[in-house]
Amino acid sequence: MATSYSDMRGSDHCRATTVSARFDAQQKKLNLVMPAATIDSIAKELRSPHSRYKAKKISEVEYIKAIQEEIDKVVKLQEEFEIDVLVYGEPKLSGFAFTVNEWVQSHGSCCVKPPIIYGDVSRPKLPYVFWSTAFQSMVTSPMKGMLLGLVTILKSFVRNDQPRFETCYQIALAIKEEVEDLEKAGINVFYIDELALRDNLPLRKSKQASYFDWVVHSFRITNCGVKDTTQIRTHTYYSQFSDLPLSIINKDVDVVTIENCCSDESVFGEGVNYGAVIGPGVYDIVSPRILSAEQIADSITKKLATNIVSFNSDYKFKTREHAGVKRVLENMVTAVELLRTEFAHAMKEKSE
Repeated sequence: MATSYSDMRGSDHCRATTVSARFDAQQKKLNLVMPAATIDSIAKELRSPHSRYKAKKISEVEYIKAIQEEIDKVVKLQEEFEIDVLVYGEPKLSGFAFTVNEWVQSHGSCCVKPPIIYGDVSRPKLPYVFWSTAFQSMVTSPMKGMLLGLVTILKSFVRNDQPRFETCYQIALAIKEEVEDLEKAGINVFYIDELALRDNLPLRKSKQASYFDWVVHSFRITNCGVKDTTQIRTHTYYSQFSDLPLSIINKDVDVVTIENCCSDESVFGEGVNYGAVIGPGVYDIVSPRILSAEQIADSITKKLATNIVSFNSDYKFKTREHAGVKRVLENMVTAVELLRTEFAHAMKEKSE
């Protein structure tokens, strides 16, 4: 039986320690100094076997083999360019249905088919934990546990026989199960992709405070029980942050990555005390322009008021073939090295 909102609201579901204390523990465990990472999956080539499998042109065995081979290429590509936190894919939940032709405009000429949440949301025992641990065993760098955020999942055709916040709590509990199983299996970094935080924001200001209250609470539920050494990352999609920093802080995440490559504004305004790692976007994958390493480093230096930084792309590389990703990754990693050197020199001068 699904857990209801009334069962969940009695607790804050906070992690036991502060962000700064967890950061120290994670540094000892993971040793991530200004790490370079990617947003989401980077394997566009997975679409072909998926389409052929849906059309029943290949068997399930052939489909799984094709996926495994493509993920192996993706992992090796990231290792080749010394990406610090690796990624390979995303899991799924039950309680959803998918249509064939119900396309909805996302942005520009891009369209999506939002799923239909028709019943109680739960997490089936899918082989995601197996795949995650299998590929983690192949590499020495941390492999991210990839999870679509609960508010982003809620950006679907949602059942109307119960309040949206109750469905959101069900999704949070399902994600919590996935996080806990993956952590037990040895995954120490999680990426909870919350790109629709603003998209679900009520238009009436009188309802916005209540929205942020149950959204933040739901997000905390997903990871409230993990160890201090486990790093929780989240991601916010093309947002203006002037009216959001308090909500992001209340999520109590360890790393917040954002898509602000095309923005000149600072990540957070003055007076905002945010102790976690900030991960600004360094490359807009929609643009054909590829920034040099020096341009990337200079852009990030201007935007941040903190030296604690993680690098990532804007949006997901899975819209590009591998050949189009290589130069971007190379420049991004070179920019990381430049800023690491500058940071080391600054720390040395400060200590002298």
